[in-house]
Amino acid sequence: MATTTPTLLTLSTQPCHVHPLVLLSIQDHFHRVAKNTRKRVVGILLGQELQKGGWEVTNSFAVPFEEDEKDPRTWFLDHNYIEAMNDMFKKVNAREKLIGWYHTGPRLRASDLEINAVVKRYTQRPIMVIVDVRPDEERAGGGGGIPTDAYVAVEEIKDDGTASQHTFIHVPSLISASEAEEIGVEHLLRDISSTALTTGSLSTRVSSQLSSLRGLGARLVEIRDYLTEVVEGKLAVNQQIVANLQDVFNLLPNLEAAVQGGMVAEPPCEEGEGEGKGRKRPFTVATNDQLLVMYLSSLIRTVIALHDLVRPISPPSSSPARRVDIRLAGRY
Repeated sequence: MATTTPTLLTLSTQPCHVHPLVLLSIQDHFHRVAKNTRKRVVGILLGQELQKGGWEVTNSFAVPFEEDEKDPRTWFLDHNYIEAMNDMFKKVNAREKLIGWYHTGPRLRASDLEINAVVKRYTQRPIMVIVDVRPDEERAGGGGGIPTDAYVAVEEIKDDGTASQHTFIHVPSLISASEAEEIGVEHLLRDISSTALTTGSLSTRVSSQLSSLRGLGARLVEIRDYLTEVVEGKLAVNQQIVANLQDVFNLLPNLEAAVQGGMVAEPPCEEGEGEGKGRKRPFTVATNDQLLVMYLSSLIRTVIALHDLVRPISPPSSSPARRVDIRLAGRY
């Protein structure tokens, strides 16, 4: 059935919400099957279509898939395996339905429309999500963005009267999570960072810091470009984004108050140094104030740990009167 222009416009604005569990499962699938190769992995997405429009992907499972790298028209997808796994997942959670499929591209392939036709047997309008599992430094633009791209297949009608053809249209993709998932991801990232800092080499820790700084720089550039386009009138003002940016600025240390209030003596700037040199000392003081709290907390935690260590090995104490009698008897 051909898709009309209003329907195309509606589809192009319906987002695809991908949960962190799905990304972890796809990453694990790729590392088990196609790590250090040029192959891609394919799987099925489970979730539900939202009433207000869009898709919510909450689970996934891997599917046996093979394709000829020289001939993209030659590929194999085990649809019997899809049906068996789908039936088992229905018994576990009836709300999670088959809504689409994924692959690790990292871009569109010639056989994607044919694979999408197979998945269409199980759902009317499947969503296809391409997950880029490559490290940030290997991705386009240095990474730092969302590693997912979502597409929906539609039948496009030509204006010149030629036969219609199927094609993919891009839809927005978002990373969404429930409260429990946010806590789990936070603990996972904390454990990874803790392991890297304690057991990793100096080069590993420096590389981790450098990657974090690159990601921060990319996001700051993106914020700058967005605000520039808003000021120039190219983009409309999004109050939610502006409110989030205001919250970010409120968390920054107030260096102006530190200098003007006399808490920090601002050294005079020499010619050619600019204001950056003059702001270095108050910024350092503000950072040291935060580190002082962490240092005191570590000291308190160490004292408590030593106290717990010494207390079990201390000999049982006698009554005060008994100890006094023993000392007096020893003098005579």
